[in-house]
Amino acid sequence: MNRRFCLTLDLKSDPQLIEEYETYHQSVKPEILQSFTDAGIISMELYRWENRLFMIIEADSSFSFERKAELDANNPKVQEWENLMSTYQQKLPGNQGNEKWQLMKRIFES
Repeated sequence: MNRRFCLTLDLKSDPQLIEEYETYHQSVKPEILQSFTDAGIISMELYRWENRLFMIIEADSSFSFERKAELDANNPKVQEWENLMSTYQQKLPGNQGNEKWQLMKRIFES
């Protein structure tokens, strides 16, 4: 059974940086896309409002955030991508942890 996860984070509030971030996401490297598949992600979408991002992940039963983190830590191409994306991303206000992306709680479903 597939599962859906929704996450959010903020980009740095700089129009030029936001434009660059979007440009990078127009041509994500195949190695990065493969890392999603390897972790059990079926599809991923990003949406933006102002500097706030919203991510939707559709994943199979093999997916876990812990497994994805372990795979990513051992993948130099993913580490390179994550370091580059860190140039544009920032933690949400009030976030005390180390993770920029924050899992959102579903509060309604019809």
